[in-house]
Amino acid sequence: MNSPEQPLPTFDEVLLCTPQTSAEQVGLFLRRCLIPCSGGEKIYTMLYADELSYEVSCRAEELFQHLQHYHSSYRLVILCNCEREHSYIPSAFSHYKVHMIPQRSQAEIQQYLQHHFRVAQPSNSAASVFKDHMSVGVVSSRRAGMGK
Repeated sequence: MNSPEQPLPTFDEVLLCTPQTSAEQVGLFLRRCLIPCSGGEKIYTMLYADELSYEVSCRAEELFQHLQHYHSSYRLVILCNCEREHSYIPSAFSHYKVHMIPQRSQAEIQQYLQHHFRVAQPSNSAASVFKDHMSVGVVSSRRAGMGK
């Protein structure tokens, strides 16, 4: 995010974890991250890794320990819910934990995201629904199940 022209992460750089995420999916992701190739300096991110099942988490840690010797300059970010910090993945990787303070203001982050998510030529698409012709939007409610 050093410049507005830096791209957003691509599909191969992000793994959104759920309780249904398989060990094979996590394994493929870790191999992409930890085995050097000509892919450049990508930053790989596992989101909600605390959601992984115990078996998948154990296999992921074993694979990580095995593969990290192939590539010493990998870039892997594991994001977890702070309320589930005692689940397997956050506990297993706790010695790698880094407390982060955002380096950019919220306004700068929003401006960067707006730059990448704005539809150039609005047409009859979903972008016409969201504010300022954005291709994505966040809809939330304090009351669950109210037809969002």
